[in-house]
Amino acid sequence: MADADLDVVIRQLARQLQTGLMTRAKERRDRFSGLAAKAKGKETGARFKMMAKATMEQATAAAKRLQMSADNVADSYARAMRLAASTPVEAKAEKPAKEKPVKDKPAKKAAKAKKAKAKKAK
Repeated sequence: MADADLDVVIRQLARQLQTGLMTRAKERRDRFSGLAAKAKGKETGARFKMMAKATMEQATAAAKRLQMSADNVADSYARAMRLAASTPVEAKAEKPAKEKPVKDKPAKKAAKAKKAKAKKAK
């Protein structure tokens, strides 16, 4: 997977997430169906059946949105990489560096020190 393009990795991760989401949704649906079977009243059983059905509908919709988002991101990334690969890179000509005059700071300090000693000596 080290050499794989990121768009492929994005799609694989989305597939894994979608599979996990649907597995959990089915477990929850089965739980609600089991509670509906054990329910003592008709209304309670009908409510649990409705919850089981709604769970699957919501999970299916969420999985579709997840897959669609992942596809959009993967396509966008692939498009950007193709564009970057096809765009020629312009080599910038380097400007010659301006040479600044070198200031001799130690020499100036020494001259100031000599002047200060000469003033003190007078």
